[in-house]
Formats: sequence, structure tokens, C-alpha cells
Amino acid sequence: MNSQQIQTCVILALASYLLGSIPFGYLIGRAKGVDIRKQGSGNIGATNLGRVLGRKWGYLGFVFDFAKGLAPALYAGRMLRQMFANSDGAVLPQQAQWAWLIIAAAAILGHMFPIYLRFKGGKGVATSLGVLIGIFPYLTITAVFAALVWFAVWGMTRYVSLASIITAIAFPAGFALIVSRVQAWTITDLWPLFAFTCAIAALVILRHRSNISRLIQGTENRGAGLKASDKKQA
Repeated sequence: MNSQQIQTCVILALASYLLGSIPFGYLIGRAKGVDIRKQGSGNIGATNLGRVLGRKWGYLGFVFDFAKGLAPALYAGRMLRQMFANSDGAVLPQQAQWAWLIIAAAAILGHMFPIYLRFKGGKGVATSLGVLIGIFPYLTITAVFAALVWFAVWGMTRYVSLASIITAIAFPAGFALIVSRVQAWTITDLWPLFAFTCAIAALVILRHRSNISRLIQGTENRGAGLKASDKKQA
């Protein structure tokens, strides 16, 4: 990559971080007269938003958090394909993969550590899913697989946190399996993306440390749409 290309990627990474930092859950709560940092679990993500204000607001927060991960990932992919004249479906060179991942990961870091809220943000599940869907086609199929795992675990247990943790663990394995099934792909060619799936899994699990403790103790809340009487226990 030449200096101009590197400069473009740095600017896009900064823009991605600033977009990811927009605390939609907090803003939705404020619009409803509630500071969700002081309600429920205190998290600004869609799950706590749903607990505090109701499911429809939690779903709205999820859509916004998902979109702020999807948009920069899609745009970066399009830009890098043009930059490297890649339009025939061939695997992007690894330097382009790294640039794509840095730009996309900036949105996730923005959500987890938003500059607008003194770097105290959410756990990044919805934004991470948006990023993964946006890294098309390499991680899109794996992201769909991960979403199915999430819904399966949530459907059986009704624990949002447990579903997120198990999905994070399954994600790198799912990526490796899918790569092995696509003739034009190899882990060697796509190892930056594989490393990224492992890093995402580790980061999501790390951000769920308190949930893991509550799951072990049997005090974790089920679902994302608790009634008002449950809010103080969330």
C-alpha cells in the first residue's frame, strides 16, 4: 500500500470509530427521559435498553448498533476492492484484509469504548454482528451461522448473555469449517480474518465477565424485555 492508500485507511478507521462511538442506546433512553447507565445492568446496549424501556426500544437500539458496524465494513470492502482492482471474487491480498479489519474493528471499539461517554460503552454484540455481515463474503456466511447459534441457545435457555458467549466460542470454529468447504479459500490465505474471529470471540467473552459470574451464581436475568418490577434486579 502506498502512502495515500494508508492515509485513506487511517481516515476511514477514525471515522468508523467515531460512528461506532455514537451511543444509540443511551440516546434512545435519554429521549424517553431515562439514563440507562443508571438502570438495570447499567449497560448502554440493546439488551439493557430492552429491559429498562421494553422490547421495541431494545430492538430499535439493536438495529442502530448493528447498522453502525455494518456501514463502515461494507464501505471499506468496496473501497479496498477498487483500490486493489479486485472484482472477480478472488481473495483480497492480506494487506487489504488487515486494512479492512482495522477499519471494521474501529466501529466495535467505538461501541465498547465510546469517546462521547468517557470510554464506557456496551458489550459490542450487535455492532460486531454488523461488522461480520459487512465483511462480505468472507465472514458473512459465518455470521449467519453465528446468528443461528445465538437464536438456538437463546431459544433453549432465554439467557441473552449465555447465547452471546456460546456464539462467540463457536464463531472461529464455524469460520474454519466454512473456509474448508470453499475451494477457492484457505486458512493460509485468510489467516488475518481467522485471527480476527478469534479476537472478536475473546473480546466478547471478556466483556461478559460479570454475566459469566452471575450465570455461575444463578443470578443472571433471562430475556431482554423484563417488566418494570424486574428492573431493579437486572
